[in-house]
Amino acid sequence: MPDIVVNAEGFSFLAITSLYIALNAIVMLGLAYMVVRARQANFKSGGKLTEARDNWVRSHGNNIEYVPMALLLMAALEFQGAGAWFLHGLGIVLTLSRIAHGYGRGIADAGNPGRMFGTLGTWVMILVAAVGVLYLVAT
Repeated sequence: MPDIVVNAEGFSFLAITSLYIALNAIVMLGLAYMVVRARQANFKSGGKLTEARDNWVRSHGNNIEYVPMALLLMAALEFQGAGAWFLHGLGIVLTLSRIAHGYGRGIADAGNPGRMFGTLGTWVMILVAAVGVLYLVAT
């Protein structure tokens, strides 16, 4: 078995990103569960498509669209030696934003503070992470 590569802070590489991969996988499964529940409710109501089902489907889909890129950026930062606090900050913002957006989008189509703050938090996290990667690549 190969040796575990350890960074300057004593953690194996991608240990921090791995934590947020796992947490966001749980968020994704929670959203998938809500999609299944909404689809079951549609079957019970004669198969009519409902706004609630569409909201949960889009909530889950939106999560799938944004989270992979965010986690790839975190992995790139961690590989390049970004600090643990910076990575945890990004991971916490991402995870809480995706929970807020998922719930907000799932329960209401628009005008929901969870949806708004979730979107904003996700975009800010991705922007900060992307700038961080560019900075570390350039230095």
